[in-house]
Amino acid sequence: MEINELLKQLNFQPIGETNGRIKRVKGIISNSKPNPEKLFVAEGIWLASMCLKFGTHIDSLIVCPEYVRTPEVAELIKNLCGRTNERFIVSAKTYEKISEKGQPDGIMALAALPQRDISDFIPPKKAVILVIDGVEIPGNAGTMLRMADGAGADAVFFCNRKVRMTHPKLIKSSQGAILTVPVYEFPSVAECRAWLKKFGFTVYLADTRAQRFYYDEPFGTNTALVVGSERYGIAREWYSYDYSMIAIPMLGKCDSLNVGVAATVLTYEACIKNKLKK
Repeated sequence: MEINELLKQLNFQPIGETNGRIKRVKGIISNSKPNPEKLFVAEGIWLASMCLKFGTHIDSLIVCPEYVRTPEVAELIKNLCGRTNERFIVSAKTYEKISEKGQPDGIMALAALPQRDISDFIPPKKAVILVIDGVEIPGNAGTMLRMADGAGADAVFFCNRKVRMTHPKLIKSSQGAILTVPVYEFPSVAECRAWLKKFGFTVYLADTRAQRFYYDEPFGTNTALVVGSERYGIAREWYSYDYSMIAIPMLGKCDSLNVGVAATVLTYEACIKNKLKK
């Protein structure tokens, strides 16, 4: 079936660049407008398919028929239509102004991040949680989410959050992990600490000043790994508790690693010891 005929059958409505929905997309992409619904832009076959696969709420669907070139995209459009009644057609000119892809697929969804309640989360035995404290660069935050998914971490906690979770760079760098990894936000260190204490977590602070290296830790119990911001490190409040510090040895000239790299080393070590070793 020809794409324009399909879109007509699916009740897509034409809109222009001045439409409020297009302005909303621009605001989310530029990260410049309030976004209480925590919507993000899922552009292209891959990310839109991830939203479909993981049951992500779809607020609206925007399609540019001039860029829909394959039956795969047409089928994806039909499947996503079952998730929203807000369906719109735009011209190539309008789509190009909101697209961030060099070769667009002609499909874009406004989707909502998963809403999770910490009161519903019961950590499994020997759980591993990455606590991201005050990280400011969206790409670093997204990279750590992607890593947490790969390592098999049980959750990621954001404390003293400085990045918007719907930032396009975070969404892109997470490679879909923002939809799969349980993510919870804590407004304060005290609240995060109280939760970790309630479930018997051993807390480790990633600190280059530590006398003990990460590979010397046996782990084996509920484990929380705290990493800090790129400029300031871990918030001082964490150090007022009796937590262990662990370090990654620096054998060259640099005195530290990128926070995403450091989090990767620590999280994989803890997950391997907690989940793969008998």
